[in-house]
Amino acid sequence: MKPKAADLHEIFLKTYGTKPSVYRAPGRVNLIGEHTDYNDGFVMPAAIELCVWVAIAPRDDHKLCVRSLNFCDTAEMDLQAGTPAPRSHWSDYVFGVATMLVRGGYQLHGASLLVHGEVPIGAGLSSSAALEVASGLALLGVSNQPLDVVELAKICRKAENEYVGARVGIMDQFVSCCGRAGQALMLDCRSLEYRLVPLPRGIDLVICNTMVKHEHSSDEYNKRHAQCEQGLRLLSQWLPDVRALRDVTPAELNQYSTRLPEDIYKRCHHVVMENARVARAAAVLECEDLPTFGCLMRESHRSLREDYQVSCDELDLMVEIAGKQPGVYGSRMTGGGFGGCTINLVEVAAVPKFQQAVAREYQQVTGLTPQILISSAAEGASEVPE
Repeated sequence: MKPKAADLHEIFLKTYGTKPSVYRAPGRVNLIGEHTDYNDGFVMPAAIELCVWVAIAPRDDHKLCVRSLNFCDTAEMDLQAGTPAPRSHWSDYVFGVATMLVRGGYQLHGASLLVHGEVPIGAGLSSSAALEVASGLALLGVSNQPLDVVELAKICRKAENEYVGARVGIMDQFVSCCGRAGQALMLDCRSLEYRLVPLPRGIDLVICNTMVKHEHSSDEYNKRHAQCEQGLRLLSQWLPDVRALRDVTPAELNQYSTRLPEDIYKRCHHVVMENARVARAAAVLECEDLPTFGCLMRESHRSLREDYQVSCDELDLMVEIAGKQPGVYGSRMTGGGFGGCTINLVEVAAVPKFQQAVAREYQQVTGLTPQILISSAAEGASEVPE
């Protein structure tokens, strides 16, 4: 089912016996700027048309009762019974946001929620952030508690960091809250200042899902975060003014490269150079210089493969196949890595043949049938009118 507000209204009414309000929050792709957000760096994501939808209505008690149409199960939380322990369950993202809202002084009403997600899970398109943001908007809406969307993004990130236990940056939640149709969002992850960069007409965002997610991805993600922290500690011995890797220049990193362990240097090198790539990418995109933007995407993927070492054979193959197709400006992995998706900038007229060729060649090599999704840059989270 591709949900619409009317669909969720009907299912909610049958499930809970009352009429709901409906909220939606989009997933995202990151055009460039990977693994820089938790280093106070720069990113350039765009919201996509695939969303998580949450229908909600108030209850007479203090419970949150959450049902998922994707997993066909239900979970409950008593808002007056203290914080429930996370249990590696999809509901952790909902209850984590509720917990952080309560800790932040927001008076939440008991509520029934019905969730449906159309963002592929584990594909690097931020289904978790979309669930957090949609749930946060819904809980605040039903409780009549206004909150600025930037503050909501901060709370949702805190939920994933402190409740779920994933050491993510703020990019995913921020673009889910603040994305705009037809535009990428260049974000400074330290100051949270951002500017919107229009995407040229005549191109589509084509997302190629490798259909693999290697089991060690979560541990390796947190390991990369720790390695960046180690690199920062070492570099701050010689560069006392740096607060994060975003403060280190390429020349400074090169100056002290021999004093860093090889793997730590590689992680730092990726982050430092990726930040520079994002700044240049924003400038060339504003000039509609798509060939140069595509070159920067390819450089980013190469760095993620060789320096940050978060790619995998399937992602590399997908990028290689895409790069040979007519009408493709650029291709790279998007998301945390070790599987998931690539993002491709493709001329609209070339998209049908691109889909066919990529699916055929990828399946011939891997035996897997990829999921290929087409999207425009989309609007951020909102309530959906009845």
